[in-house]
Amino acid sequence: MMTPDAGLSDAVDAPSRAGNVDALHDFIDSHRQVFVLTGAGISTLSGIPDYRDRDGGWKGATPIQHQDFVRKLSKRRRYWARSMAGWPAVARARPNRAHHALYRLGKAGQTSLLVTQNVDGLHQAAGNRSVVDLHGRLDRVVCLDCGTRLSRHRVQEMLVAANAGWLHDSDAIRPDGDIELGDVDYEQFVVPDCPVCRGILKPDVVFFGGAVPQRTVARAWKGLARSDAVLVVGSSLMVWSGYRFVREAARNGLPIMAVNRGRTRADALITHKLDDDCGALLDAAIAPA
Repeated sequence: MMTPDAGLSDAVDAPSRAGNVDALHDFIDSHRQVFVLTGAGISTLSGIPDYRDRDGGWKGATPIQHQDFVRKLSKRRRYWARSMAGWPAVARARPNRAHHALYRLGKAGQTSLLVTQNVDGLHQAAGNRSVVDLHGRLDRVVCLDCGTRLSRHRVQEMLVAANAGWLHDSDAIRPDGDIELGDVDYEQFVVPDCPVCRGILKPDVVFFGGAVPQRTVARAWKGLARSDAVLVVGSSLMVWSGYRFVREAARNGLPIMAVNRGRTRADALITHKLDDDCGALLDAAIAPA
């Protein structure tokens, strides 16, 4: 796995980088309560890849769909086999300087709320305790039948115990901990049941096609209502669950800055855009508290 901040891009020349740092600093400094929305681009610096390219297109296969996971044992076998292999790399990931910079911003009292579309828990690992995990957390597992909650570490132990010889720890992960295993007979993989009711265990995340819990959305809306600006970090905003907040901010006339590599769904709504490395910019623009 890459170490935090490995592979920072040098594509932006020094004068342009300095201008971008100044622009981000001025944007943050001129607003009292910033609504921060982050996406997969912020965690690539910690070795967790994103889903989309610079044009917003998929880099690989479409992630698992919610209804497929719930209805088809074959899909659950495939998901958990791949997740068992990918989880160790996700568990080893550590916050990078972008996460730490946003923690400093919150500690200084300048964020109304930090909302993340990521499921890796790295904002909390950086020290931030006021985070809305829009799509849930990968380190938690829930039983769809009785509601029992387990840690992902506990479920990893269950998976390994039930599938001796299957574990293929690798760095080639995806944002949801999934990994490509190649030509594998998933029919032989054993998916553990809930230890309480023998029901279906599912990572406590919102799969594609699933719904974000209303209480989570409500908390995010309340944060936006307290804000006088929006900062988008590392998100193409192609998914409605995040895009809607930027659309509403634009409708209400809030200034919106995006730090993101490539196109976003909200380019027509964004008032300030910096196509640059979010780790380098945030670290330089947000001073230690």
